[in-house]
Amino acid sequence: QSEDSDKSSAESDLETEVEQVSGYHKLLATLKTSSGSESEEEEDESESEEAEESEAEMDSRGSQETGEGEGGEEDQNDVPEEEEAEQMLSQGQADGTDTSCDPRHGVIEEFTDVKHESEFSLETNFMEEESGDGNADRKDSNPFKQHMDKELEEKEIEKMSTLPKTSSQSQWPRLGQLIFSSTLEKPKTLKADKEVDVKQLHLHKPLESTWPKVNKQFLSAVDKPTDSSFTPLQRELFCIMNSYRDLFYPERNALTNGEEIRHVYCLHALNHVLKANAQVLSNNAKRRDQRPGTDTDDHRDQGLTRPKVLMVVPFRECALRIVHLLISLLEVNDKKKIDVSNKKRFKGEFGSDPEEKPPNLKRPEDYEAVFAGNIDDHFRIGVAILQKSMRLYAPFYSSDIIIASPLGIRTVIGAEGEKKRDFDFLSSIEILIIDQADIYLMQNWEHVLHLMKHINLLPLDSHGVDFSRVRMLNLNNWSKYYRQTLLFSALQDPQINSVFNKRCFNYVGQVAIRNVPLTGSISHVVVQLPHVFRRLEADSITSVIDARFQFFIDKVLPEYRDAIMSHTLIYVPSYFDYVRLRNYFKKEDLNFTHICEYTKKAAVCRARRFFLKGEKQFLLFTERFHFYKRYTIKGIRNLIFYELPTYSHFYSEICNMLKATDNGVDATWTCTVLYSKYDAQKLAAVVGIDRTAQMLQSKKNVHLFVTGEN
Repeated sequence: QSEDSDKSSAESDLETEVEQVSGYHKLLATLKTSSGSESEEEEDESESEEAEESEAEMDSRGSQETGEGEGGEEDQNDVPEEEEAEQMLSQGQADGTDTSCDPRHGVIEEFTDVKHESEFSLETNFMEEESGDGNADRKDSNPFKQHMDKELEEKEIEKMSTLPKTSSQSQWPRLGQLIFSSTLEKPKTLKADKEVDVKQLHLHKPLESTWPKVNKQFLSAVDKPTDSSFTPLQRELFCIMNSYRDLFYPERNALTNGEEIRHVYCLHALNHVLKANAQVLSNNAKRRDQRPGTDTDDHRDQGLTRPKVLMVVPFRECALRIVHLLISLLEVNDKKKIDVSNKKRFKGEFGSDPEEKPPNLKRPEDYEAVFAGNIDDHFRIGVAILQKSMRLYAPFYSSDIIIASPLGIRTVIGAEGEKKRDFDFLSSIEILIIDQADIYLMQNWEHVLHLMKHINLLPLDSHGVDFSRVRMLNLNNWSKYYRQTLLFSALQDPQINSVFNKRCFNYVGQVAIRNVPLTGSISHVVVQLPHVFRRLEADSITSVIDARFQFFIDKVLPEYRDAIMSHTLIYVPSYFDYVRLRNYFKKEDLNFTHICEYTKKAAVCRARRFFLKGEKQFLLFTERFHFYKRYTIKGIRNLIFYELPTYSHFYSEICNMLKATDNGVDATWTCTVLYSKYDAQKLAAVVGIDRTAQMLQSKKNVHLFVTGEN
């Protein structure tokens, strides 16, 4: 991201005056587009021969992310200049300012529940006998107490700040290859539990009975009766979570294991909150019963602010599912329903109307799974839990769990110089869960980085805390060393890896799942197509952007300038590379058109039509547009991957678009891919690990021919 950052500032100099409203937030104004245009577009898509003729074929789905509504109507080649400038801001590459709290963006004063403040106050309530945690005071066996009660020394903190981590590997039956790393001591490799008795997991009392019922849907008859409450994947993930190590799992799949993973991290988060609150309520009773004038330091049981768990998810639908899960985990049986404040309001704001989706919407299965339900990406909600009750829309400083999107949390944190900003509520977060991290690469990764810079800082205000109850680790500003981070993604990516490696400081250590792909997505290409992988040389990761551009215009583009090489689609993952190429194509007066996530609906239709008919030789095409729309582009004969795709399955998807046009001519198709030694992860995901090793050792171009499947 830093390389893109440098490049973007250079690129923005080429643009006209920057508009003050960030493009990303103007996108939010398009949330309520009518579903009529979606139906028109989908009817048109279903008539495969006529898809390119429709003037209204852009559907409204995902429009808040792609923001086609910006700017004036495009001419064939002219993206309004302010759009790029806005995008520079939206990517967080300019001065870091954020205007999303501006009333112009439709953000009104949000609702918070102030009615139930005393009912859910930790300070004024006491533990009910029946809901006590049987293991609350047993340090030896309770992972929660073991982790939070450990007293670090100054020299250990210094060690963690200066020394590199040491690591070791382990192979687990379901997760595969695990890398354990730690600074304080030689990392101990956990052993995967083959069988788990729920009673041995130190779960808070109600969860022992509710978890098996809530998780029943994922269990098959194949699972052993002695291990009836976890799937093999959940068992191994929970084993790591319950040890309070940081975890990075890069194989989350919305179609297959996404809900399994959501269930298990909700169990862990709720278990943590219930134990933490039980400890506070239990100590309240002890303090009430002790003799007046007795001072004791034994009741340090909380942070500087109340929120303990932060869950970062991309869409409102994800928050809806999490809250439903938490409620199910707290309801011991149908007769004992828990009291949930503001449930109806929550359902209205976070739910979706199934009738809004046109019945003939045709998209890949993975797209349907990711973009299910309410896909608004600007939200945040506080959740307070106290014994048998849950309070939705709790003010942040009275919440135990905060569920938010990166944009939702960013608009509260604000930016340097803004009058109205707040991040004190992040000061004592003990578990940070970042789910579906890959989607934030398509939204705005800068928001994630901004969050990581503001979490676990000393608060600027006391917020009415009783300092005699605050743990020493919080008073010493060491809370980041106790925070557990759980990171789930669909892929390995340098930017996600960087957050895990450089922004997570857990004293217990970290576990990363690092399996290498044996076969790549190239095996899913079903058309007969020669693939030419062209290696470019770069001295460093920061110089690779310029090196790729120079290589493209010097070595690759000249081969495609001839009119015989018409119908050439250039797939560009980075928006900033797209801007640079577009400017260069304009300067060279090449016959091209372009589609990006900011292109208006009518202009997209025009560009597709011109490209199909051969009126435009080149089509510049961004990855984010493909992510949010997944249209089939017809008329492709030559493909150039300016850089390998972020999602490996996009490679086969784009290649398979060549079969979308059958004009009776025996076409000679080509596919050219640019890569460098810094693209090893992406390359392995496309061609497999064995080929990647050979390609990185050799400095020659690699020719692969895929024969296709019947």
